[in-house]
Amino acid sequence: MNRRSFIRNTFVSMATLLGMSGLSYYYAREIEPEMLRINKEDMIANPIPHSFDGFKIVQFSDTHVGFHYTEEQLIELVSKINELEPDLIVFTGDLIDAPHKYKNTKQISLILHKLKAEYGKYWVYGNHDHGGYGTDLVHEVMEQAHFHLLQNSHIPIQRGQDEIILAGIDDVILGTPDLHATLKDSDEERFTILLAHEPDFADTTVNFPVDVQLSGHSHGGQVRLPFIGHLYTPTYAEKYIQGKYRFKQNNLVLYVNKGIGTTRLPFRFLCKPEIHSYTLKSNQ
Repeated sequence: MNRRSFIRNTFVSMATLLGMSGLSYYYAREIEPEMLRINKEDMIANPIPHSFDGFKIVQFSDTHVGFHYTEEQLIELVSKINELEPDLIVFTGDLIDAPHKYKNTKQISLILHKLKAEYGKYWVYGNHDHGGYGTDLVHEVMEQAHFHLLQNSHIPIQRGQDEIILAGIDDVILGTPDLHATLKDSDEERFTILLAHEPDFADTTVNFPVDVQLSGHSHGGQVRLPFIGHLYTPTYAEKYIQGKYRFKQNNLVLYVNKGIGTTRLPFRFLCKPEIHSYTLKSNQ
């Protein structure tokens, strides 16, 4: 190869790499964050009563409205969730990225109010909900949207003659989580689902009579590379990043939702946003 050919080939290679970098940047910023995935899972467990067979729970998490996630996108999300015809809807935290800076919170309430579920809508605080002086503000937004807060508390969900337990803890990072208080006076024999924003809290949950923990917070890593995986996850999402985990100690199952929006950086790469749709299956 002569000098001229070497220079030409080097220039072409560099231009190709730069072009690929530009395309990757555009894809990660503009394309993949819009590629919402509906992740359908069957929950199968002995404690699930027969009357709850086929009961559908939809989980969404980490919208981070205001940080490259708009009210128009939230409207589309609500429509997609309603199309799934859930019996119960749960939100596992981080509604607004910076609550104290967001001006149009009333509109968010109006949008979320349109979510429909016969057995109710429930939520727990995430760290962004408590952060930025947002605790009371986010609580008001969700209350106006008819979401019921589970903050170190539980509630029985009754269907026919049977019931299951839905519980939720306060945010681990900026709140005061107390699982003893959360499960106080609950029936240990009942099928119990815990909402906990941070997935690594499962290492505590495993010591309690909980069958399933639903979490978010990790964003699935948000940016993942082939053969490497995620580059970064926040504190309390360093062990359990995305998907399903089973704990042998007491058969606890943890589901980690990759979330809807983005935070810190407005990118998703090989980590599409998702909704979880769980269908309860009874073994009784």
